[in-house]
Amino acid sequence: QVQLVESGGGLVQAGGSLRLSCAASGRTFSMGWFRQAPGKEREFVAAIGSSWSGGDTYYADSVKGRFTISRDNAKHAVYLQMNSLKPEDTAVYYCAADRQRVGASMNDYWGQGTQVTVSS
Repeated sequence: QVQLVESGGGLVQAGGSLRLSCAASGRTFSMGWFRQAPGKEREFVAAIGSSWSGGDTYYADSVKGRFTISRDNAKHAVYLQMNSLKPEDTAVYYCAADRQRVGASMNDYWGQGTQVTVSS
């Protein structure tokens, strides 16, 4: 069983930046980020494949060009650099990991979530 712990959320003004971190308790394969805004379903944000599969990155259209996902395999960690934040980015952000899938279908392990609030 892999435990995922997120950090780095907070309150920021529109146009600002935040960096989310997710630490895994052990070796992981694909890792990524999802988010859930109040009254909405959880949605895919970004994902990165395992290093031995090429470490390809995937993004939701709504965050392309603004968010960057990266990972540090030695630390079993994944990061999400969020720039040019908009009020519509406000949500609870969840770290996810999966042994086989990468992208919106990832579902094996989940973190508890970290709140990101963007004020206008």
